[in-house]
This record gives sequence, structure tokens and C-alpha cells, in this order.
Amino acid sequence: MINPPCSLIIATYNWAPALQLCLESVLKQSLAPNEIIIADDGSGNETKDLINHYKNKFVFPVKHVWQPDEGYQLAKIRNKVFAIATSNYIVQVDGDLILHPHFIRDHVHFSKENTFVSGTRALLNKNITRKLVEEQRVPSISMLYPHLKKKYNAIYSKPLSLINDLWQRSEKNIHYVLGCNMAFWKNDLLNVNGYNEEFSGWGKEDNDIASRLINAGVKLRFLKFGAIAYHLHHKTASMVSVEKNQELFYKSKKDRITYINKGIDQYNNEL
Repeated sequence: MINPPCSLIIATYNWAPALQLCLESVLKQSLAPNEIIIADDGSGNETKDLINHYKNKFVFPVKHVWQPDEGYQLAKIRNKVFAIATSNYIVQVDGDLILHPHFIRDHVHFSKENTFVSGTRALLNKNITRKLVEEQRVPSISMLYPHLKKKYNAIYSKPLSLINDLWQRSEKNIHYVLGCNMAFWKNDLLNVNGYNEEFSGWGKEDNDIASRLINAGVKLRFLKFGAIAYHLHHKTASMVSVEKNQELFYKSKKDRITYINKGIDQYNNEL
């Protein structure tokens, strides 16, 4: 299969120094995306100025989609960005990640029609996160890096990645998907109407979209030993909405829902 064009979507909210590290890691990619779209859930001018600065550093388009800060509305801003993405394949990350130099290449090479993908992440500890943010330096990181937790997620091996893809039996294990490192075909997202904007506050919106994609016949694959992301340390998000969001997710799973009402189609005028 010919490698598809790829849109890289980066979600962010009011942490410009982390976003800068993420963008610096995109500059180091062995295979560049066709465009970057920043999904901004209400950040201030510091983030806007940073994005404008980086628009001049990339040879492909860098777009900034912003919405007012009305609480945690990640599902909504992602749908807005999906609507304007110009590539057939969409790689979705959070702006508090440093990406392995082959991150985009690995996702693109792993792509397969009628599937969507969840990757993994290793965790940078609090002290090194503070140091990297202060110095604005993207280090060379591997599983031997001393400041990592979940080091097994930092193992990079193409043969192991291929073996894992052949032998994994977890295509319906939707509880382990990570919205900070996922990839989809745009048509598949349109067919389920993207994220359900009934989800507000942190939690379970990624499990829900995974469930609906599977209900629609799209297979979940887990990309391990490649497309590695290193997660900067930060405070845990508020869990106040998890119970409500969990109920929405379980209903979607139980009723085998595919298409939801409050999704991408609200932004058809932007397509």
C-alpha cells in the first residue's frame, strides 16, 4: 500500500512551553506530516504567539483552530479539526508529548485500511520535565533514559512491532486506547460522526469513539515498539466528570451505537 498523506493533530490547552517541545520534536521527524493542525481548547495569547512563530519553521501548513475556554471540551475541538483536515489519514497526539524521531513514519507505515490505531507512551518524571521545559531542549531518548517510567513503552524495534501486530488478540480491548497517541482514516471518523460532544470534562471520550468505530466494523490495532511518545509530567486532570462520561461510554458499548448526533457534521460548512 502506498503511504497515505497524513495530517498531524496536536491538542493543547494553556501550556505553551510543552507545546513548543512537541513542535520541536516534529521538526526532527524522519518523515514529515503533510500538515499540522493545533486543536486549541481555549489557550491564551502565549500559545497563539508560539504557533505563529512556528508557522515559519515548517515547509508545510501549520493551522491553528481555537475555541473559547468553556471548560474541558476536547471532543468538540477535535471534531472541529477533523472537519478541516485535508489528508486521508489523521494522526492525533496531545501537546504535552515529545515524539520519537520516527513517530510519523511509524504511524504512516503501520496504516491499513478499515483499521484504526492506538499507540503507547512512556512517562517523563517531574524533575526532568521541569528541566526540559526550562531549557526548551529535546533530548535523545530511549528505553535507557534514566528519567523514564513505563520504560517498556520506550522499546523501539521494528521486528517486535511486526510480531505484535501479527499476534495481538486485543482488537476489542477498547479500555486501553490512548487518545494522546491514535491514528484514524478520515472517512471512518466521518462515518461515526467523530467524537461525541456529549462528553465534557476529562475521561472516556476516546474509549467511546473506539467502541463506535468497532461497532461500525473498523478494527482496532495496537502499535507497540514504534511510534513512541514521551509524556511530560503534569498534574492529574479533574475526575469530576468521569462517572457521567462512563455512563455515556457504557451505553454506547451496550447499545452498539455507531453514529452520534453531536459530532463532526455540525462543522460541515468547514469541510
